[in-house]
Amino acid sequence: MAAAAGAAGQEKQLAPTLLSFFIYNPKLGPKEGEEEKKILFYHPNEVEKNEKIRNVGLCEAIVQFTRTFSPTKPAKSLHTQKNRQFFHEPEENFWMVMVVRNPIIEKHKDGKPVYEYQEEELLDKVYSSVLQQCYSMYKLFNGTFLKAMEDGGVKVLKERLEKFFHRYLQTLHLQSCDLLDVFCGISFFPLDKMTYLKIQSFINRMEESLNIVKYTAFLYNDQLIWSGLEQDDMRILYKYLTTSLFPRHMEPEVAGRDSPIRAEMPGNLQHYGRFLTGPLNLNDPETKCRFPKIFVNTDDTYEELHLIVYKAMSAAVCFMIDASIPPTLEFCRKLDSIVGPQLTVLASDICEQYNINKRISGAEKEPQFKFIYFNHMNLAEKSTIHMRKTPSVSLASVHPDLMKILGDINSDFSRVDEDEEIIVKAMSDYWVVGKKSDQRELYVILNQKNVNLIEVNEEVKKLCATQFNNIFFLD
Repeated sequence: MAAAAGAAGQEKQLAPTLLSFFIYNPKLGPKEGEEEKKILFYHPNEVEKNEKIRNVGLCEAIVQFTRTFSPTKPAKSLHTQKNRQFFHEPEENFWMVMVVRNPIIEKHKDGKPVYEYQEEELLDKVYSSVLQQCYSMYKLFNGTFLKAMEDGGVKVLKERLEKFFHRYLQTLHLQSCDLLDVFCGISFFPLDKMTYLKIQSFINRMEESLNIVKYTAFLYNDQLIWSGLEQDDMRILYKYLTTSLFPRHMEPEVAGRDSPIRAEMPGNLQHYGRFLTGPLNLNDPETKCRFPKIFVNTDDTYEELHLIVYKAMSAAVCFMIDASIPPTLEFCRKLDSIVGPQLTVLASDICEQYNINKRISGAEKEPQFKFIYFNHMNLAEKSTIHMRKTPSVSLASVHPDLMKILGDINSDFSRVDEDEEIIVKAMSDYWVVGKKSDQRELYVILNQKNVNLIEVNEEVKKLCATQFNNIFFLD
């Protein structure tokens, strides 16, 4: 948040913030005087009871009113001068509402602050996606709302919502949400065939020797290499791993790079492995082998699993086992002794191979363009605009106005089914190009002085040829 200093026309920009977030079910308090029963979760909790009831009632009315115009597609958002409300009905009659305050420019007139609300700055699609992810993330760790109702009625559902969202809402960095939140894609690690086969055979060996493993996922450098899960489950698990779990475990690894964690390993196999979820100390017989539970395939088969995340150097492997089998300390020790040394060797191999490939492709000079690429078929995402250096905040390295144009182009794309190309002349030296071809989308930001439309087109063609092996056939 930038604040201009000193001058008389002092201006301060205040980023969008979360005003409130609530979940309700209109069927739970149908009679007058019972309105409070509809509310399953409300943040901030200290809001006065009648105000909660009033806000929920207002949302109900808006949804009902818009239903008369389009019965199948009720309201998604409501724009007002000061804020914007987003509505989502993830399960029948369960509504989630997120109210975001519009960004503000604060000016001073005669020594008094004057607030100007920026009504057009927020992109509906971005924040609707954030709201949908709130539900997906809840469902990953708790299963559906309906499941909680079946497990123990409204009381259990309220407890689970409170426990989960109390923590999760603190991780929503609304000021840095952008197009990547719409895609919620997966960044894949580029690999040669040989190394990929090594990983494949490592996974097969592990699943065989640890026979209770149902699914496995393999990541390197926070990028995905292999996953046995359904796409939608992997997408949300990937988001959890890369924005929450991995960043929390960064420090010890950086500190202990030079010394293997266990020097007393027999033979000369170095062993850098450690559990990111589960037991902290395998040598302590009292240590607890507790792993987080996750729920996958919730639409049909509904599987409940323990999530075991194990890491060696930059390689991380997720083993998912049936939740009805409690993992014992003996199992954890076995996993550690089998997986640790092999994963350490594999991590070194990948690193070596990656460096060789990098040398061959030559040193990249700072390109004149930055891009975001997304493929709807395999959820592959690639961005040279974002530097993900901090937990849960994606820092875009371009001006917010340019990010907003990307979001606008994306909204245009989602309205049509055909292939399309949009070129926008943005700020003084910037051009923004959006291409949609089949299931793929590419957004390019060029920073070049005095170029025309034809030259911009040529640059983008060159980029497609070098980066994407000409997957776009739009000419």
